[in-house]
Amino acid sequence: MRAYVIFNVVLISMSAIGAAVVLATVRPPARRLPQWLLLTPLVFGSTLLVIRGVPGMVENLLMVTGVRRGGFVGAVDISTGEFWTGIGVNTYFFAGAVLLVGTTVSYGRRSAGPSR
Repeated sequence: MRAYVIFNVVLISMSAIGAAVVLATVRPPARRLPQWLLLTPLVFGSTLLVIRGVPGMVENLLMVTGVRRGGFVGAVDISTGEFWTGIGVNTYFFAGAVLLVGTTVSYGRRSAGPSR
């Protein structure tokens, strides 16, 4: 039980920090912060979400097309609830990856200054 609580605390903390960093990219007071202070967690978060989101979307395609109803490592015969739960979770991570990568690229371009 202790490991479960620690795991959840870490995930909730990462989400809260991520939300604060993303908001800081568009708030005027954050312009005084060094670029690396915001770009480092943005790149780290983008990487994590891409690593989880892209294979998840591939798994969704496998499940929806019927190639592998249980996904990569799931059972062959899963319930309808498990099927849709898997689709929802994988879509959530993929959407997060797309949005955070877009935010990271946008912030990187805006904070780089004028191009020469």
